[in-house]
Amino acid sequence: MIKDREKTTSLSPENERQISAVMVRYATGIDSRDWRLFRTCFTDDFCGDYGQFGTWASGDEITRSMEKMHEILGPTLHRITNVTAAVASAGATARTYVDAVLMPKEASGVIHQAAGYYDDELVKSSDGWRIKTRRFTLVRFVQARENHKE
Repeated sequence: MIKDREKTTSLSPENERQISAVMVRYATGIDSRDWRLFRTCFTDDFCGDYGQFGTWASGDEITRSMEKMHEILGPTLHRITNVTAAVASAGATARTYVDAVLMPKEASGVIHQAAGYYDDELVKSSDGWRIKTRRFTLVRFVQARENHKE
């Protein structure tokens, strides 16, 4: 996926802001279960590798899969930080940190927390920036049972 992270030229501040907005839109789409919004983050020919969590070959495919994975969960919090973006030959590359807390629907269920980072290739279309390829690298994954209130 992303092999060369060197900047050849700088992105404009506006393009950096728009790329950061795609990452926030991704997290907001998941946490609000707004799958139409989530889908706007990806190209039609998106290719994603989330390691042990799955691989996808289109924007529609990842959207359907995430919807199915999250329908069995309670509230989720996907925190996106440290967005760095650079110009690439086909558009831009970005690395973004993510820390996700996935709560169960039932108070006695398992809480999941995953932290890692996304390496993305993005392209700009008439609809704005979209993620074309993504690799998720898991840094930490914790499962715990705790009593909680929703």
